[in-house]
Amino acid sequence: MAQVSINIATGTIQQAELIIGIDLGTTNSLIAYINAQQQAEVINDMGKGVLVPSIVHFHPSGELIVGNEAKQYLIADPANTIFSVKRLLGQSYKDIQSYEGYFGYKIIDDDDQAMLKVKVGDRFYSPIELSSFILKELKLRAEHALKTPVNKVVITVPAYFNDAQRQATRDAGKLAGLDVLRIINEPTAASLAFGIGLDPNEEKTIAVYDLGGGTFDISILKIQQGIFEVLATNGDTFLGGDDFDALILQYWLKELKLDPAAVYANQNLMQSLRLAAEEAKIALSTQSIFNTTVQGMPCGIMRSTYEAMIQPLIQKTIDCCQNALNDAGLSIKDIDQVVLVGGSTRTPILKQALQAFFDQALNDHQNPDEVVALGAAIQADILAGNRKDILLLDVTPLSLGIETMGGLMDVIIPRNAKIPTKAGRQYTTSIDGQVNMKISVYQGERDLVSENRKLAEFELRGIPAMPAGFPKVDINFMLNADGMLKVQAKELRSNTQQEIIITPTYGLTDEQVEKMLLDSMVHAKEDVAKRMIIEATREGEQMRYTIESFLKKHGQLLSEAEINQTNDLLHALNHQLASGDKDQILTAIDAINEFTRPFAERVMDQAISVAMKGKSIE
Repeated sequence: MAQVSINIATGTIQQAELIIGIDLGTTNSLIAYINAQQQAEVINDMGKGVLVPSIVHFHPSGELIVGNEAKQYLIADPANTIFSVKRLLGQSYKDIQSYEGYFGYKIIDDDDQAMLKVKVGDRFYSPIELSSFILKELKLRAEHALKTPVNKVVITVPAYFNDAQRQATRDAGKLAGLDVLRIINEPTAASLAFGIGLDPNEEKTIAVYDLGGGTFDISILKIQQGIFEVLATNGDTFLGGDDFDALILQYWLKELKLDPAAVYANQNLMQSLRLAAEEAKIALSTQSIFNTTVQGMPCGIMRSTYEAMIQPLIQKTIDCCQNALNDAGLSIKDIDQVVLVGGSTRTPILKQALQAFFDQALNDHQNPDEVVALGAAIQADILAGNRKDILLLDVTPLSLGIETMGGLMDVIIPRNAKIPTKAGRQYTTSIDGQVNMKISVYQGERDLVSENRKLAEFELRGIPAMPAGFPKVDINFMLNADGMLKVQAKELRSNTQQEIIITPTYGLTDEQVEKMLLDSMVHAKEDVAKRMIIEATREGEQMRYTIESFLKKHGQLLSEAEINQTNDLLHALNHQLASGDKDQILTAIDAINEFTRPFAERVMDQAISVAMKGKSIE
């Protein structure tokens, strides 16, 4: 007889393993789970509402206040009230320096190559710790509502979060006492929620447009027979409703003739204006004018003025949509449905722009605030083994590779590759007797590593001393379902190996991510030209090294005329290597290669002669 567990408090059949889904948002966070009817449901604990403000307040009494109750302190005590912490995850001080005045709390410039810190009183907190406080609150609310312990979770992140930001999110979960089973992309989670109930024989290609408080993503997905395949993703990890608020705030500063520096110094006023700007943004979705007073000052704005201000940001997201379509190899007519996610998609002018771009009506039937958490709960249900009818195939947003000779980027896992995935390539040494190999891992789209972002570096030591080209070194990249990377290097002849899990201490800014992709297109022709010169130069240097080594070892087998001619050709090759002219370098390589080819045959004949001396063949 099968046994089942029943939750006495809720009357629901308890799964053997409860896994919840969490949408850890910039402005608000929320939790969802699969209920007794096998439907995804968001949690509203104690009537506080579904949305939990992502705000942490440090009270003078020592009490830590998170969520709804913390919101009141944004104006009353801004220095000790932390908001928009998601924007700080995986970032260094240098990454967010230009936004510092926007926050009411103190961000510390400790080391621009390390994750930033937030100062509260005489203590310093990392964004990971601050995020963990929000996650702890969500855990408590889930446990209170469901009357059962909650330890395992799926957490969503923007699809464009890089390796550092994903790792920071996972670490925050660990600090909150949670076992983070999966990091899932927000648009992908949303597609799960929208996709449930589709006819299994029906095939659809959908675009998920996700504009939240702090981040933006566009993902193109193909849904067929329960398989959710992400074809491409694009976006901006520092673009969202917060930026709409900031534009209104800046407008008021100008209208009121207030000195921005003075306002930033008075954080009580600054946060009052920021919250009023947020109120204005929400109101202008349903009305044509907004008026209020902030500390006795009149603050008003017309919808037409607001729409003109945010138009460049809307266009920025449209450009990302076009880039995602290009990456997927699709056109607008290939998209069957456009799904809206995130509270900022309620903006009327944004909907109009999207409808015009995609040339179709938009699917905004689901609550845009809740759909990501609902999708996370469905993914949690899949991991718990309760759903066998869905398969999720996600992608990585940026290419991953290593540095090769000449500072070139050799891509091992290309961007928009399906994850989890494993890919590798074989390399060798370039110098006789080389016993160590430095492996530098990069993320980005340019041909030269100097234009990409370095993630890590390690050395494979103990390679047996062999002639150049003899060692065989396999370098494998393993990218897991959370989008985090492990790199392994192994010399096959000796079984010497080394591996590293990439855990960078800082992340890419939105500008860097966007610039990487834009530059890869703008400079494509220039990059190809540079790569060809570098490769020709590398080939020439290798040829020079080989010929010089040959002359030292086997010069006695050549005539004086042959040695002189070889040296003349080497001189010509050196001259062309210095010129940087690809065609001339390749011509010089061909000339010396053609002239010296018979020498190798002569050495082989000599070796055979020595080996066979005194032996007879029957």
